[in-house]
Amino acid sequence: MEAMLASGINYTIFFYNPNIHPEREYLLRKDENVRFAEKHGIEFIDADYDKENWFARAKGMEWEPERGIRCTMCFDMRFERTALYAFENDFPVMTSSLGISRWKNMEQINDCGRRAAGRYEGLTYWDYNWRKGGGSARMIEISKREEFYQQEYCGCVYSLRDTNRHRRSQGRPLIELGTQFYRLPTADEDPSK
Repeated sequence: MEAMLASGINYTIFFYNPNIHPEREYLLRKDENVRFAEKHGIEFIDADYDKENWFARAKGMEWEPERGIRCTMCFDMRFERTALYAFENDFPVMTSSLGISRWKNMEQINDCGRRAAGRYEGLTYWDYNWRKGGGSARMIEISKREEFYQQEYCGCVYSLRDTNRHRRSQGRPLIELGTQFYRLPTADEDPSK
């Protein structure tokens, strides 16, 4: 959001994430967005939880790997809905912060965003490199300051399954939904004090 403001973009948060499962995880992530939007006076659009449509589109792709065709389908679906809303409500630019994650293929995300925006005259997809210039470190810094919920998997039920399978193979504990939050160290934990 800081990058958008610095670039002169006045923004609205459009929350459309039918891929996030289970619903408890979806609500945790949505509530964090609502909390941040309310705190900073940012307009928040809730595009609803269209999970049946997402599962119908994912049918046959349940065992595809992360960054594969299931992810492309998921990005396409979400960008298509975002582009339609942007066009119908006279937004000239749309973007996504999905690219901040080092676990995502930024070109895959940007291709989907450009494809969706390209369907509507006057709509542009802003393919900003969120990782550039310390963007990932800044995201963690803000997440700690805001004490955001710390997501431990992409969001879809297949990502949760595969992440837990990997953790199990490494002898690590399985993901516990709703337990991990970013936080600043206390004075006792801060080695500079």
